[in-house]
Amino acid sequence: MIEVEVKAHVKDPRTLERSIVAIGAAPIGIENQVDTYYNRPDRDFGKTDEALRVRAKDNKYFLTYKGPKLDKISKTRHEFEVEINDPTNMGNILSSLGFSPAVTVIKKRKNYRLGDFFISLDEVRNLGNFIEIEISVKDSVNYEDKVESILKFIEKLGMSRESTIRESYLEMLLLKENMNE
Repeated sequence: MIEVEVKAHVKDPRTLERSIVAIGAAPIGIENQVDTYYNRPDRDFGKTDEALRVRAKDNKYFLTYKGPKLDKISKTRHEFEVEINDPTNMGNILSSLGFSPAVTVIKKRKNYRLGDFFISLDEVRNLGNFIEIEISVKDSVNYEDKVESILKFIEKLGMSRESTIRESYLEMLLLKENMNE
């Protein structure tokens, strides 16, 4: 699966939330997520632009691999995810294979649906507020059209294309950590 995604920093989440609802997006729930990202000493995912994480979402757990970004505009990438029943043993398996926890991202996410768009308003600990808009597609053929439709939606919300961010929360937190060292 390809996750076509665009993200932007949000200065006023309440105003943006009202705009999202006014456009016709339906609220579909609030989630608390804790994402633990893993790395290996012999393969730096920061350099290969990949990510491996275990996500705790309320009382469910998922193992997710994200491949390198496919373009210079969005966060579009191949994504593979499976639900796991035992996050402790999953961590033990990853550790046994040489993976170690790198960073944990903690966020509160408000989700909305509008047509093909899955819209998330995220409050990310130590980073701030963001909007993520994504569309899932089966393959990378013409995914650029989906990126463009998301960018047009961003503009409908009163935000500019230039306000979008390609960095993941993981990348932002790692950069912040490096700046504080």
